[in-house]
Amino acid sequence: MTSAPISDLAVLLASMTPELHAGVWAWCALPHGTPAEDTGAIASVREAEGLTLVVPEAQALARGWPVAFRSAWITLTVHSDLAAVGLTAAFARALGDAGISCNVIAGVYHDHLFVPVDRAADAMAALSALQARGKA
Repeated sequence: MTSAPISDLAVLLASMTPELHAGVWAWCALPHGTPAEDTGAIASVREAEGLTLVVPEAQALARGWPVAFRSAWITLTVHSDLAAVGLTAAFARALGDAGISCNVIAGVYHDHLFVPVDRAADAMAALSALQARGKA
């Protein structure tokens, strides 16, 4: 059974609980038609210029794919409503204030943040501080 989505910003912030996934995630820009099966891709985006895949870095390197961005993957484990207002702005502000770039992918249940690998610990600290402020 899944939880009900939350749309109240105060509740979202207080319960967002960031989780850092293991590994390095590679963002690769590939030509249309590139086979993406069995790559471990956690996301794909089709753009006019080509296909973007987010895959484990080892998969990208094994295939000789160019890596445009090496990232750490953080999931906000709260079940956020896709129509909720303010959560993205709040965490983007917290990360921006810390000088950390962030790329976001929203799933039906959670927001997934991709930050530079070498800033993962800083991002977790900034997000944890934001959550603590939300609980206050």
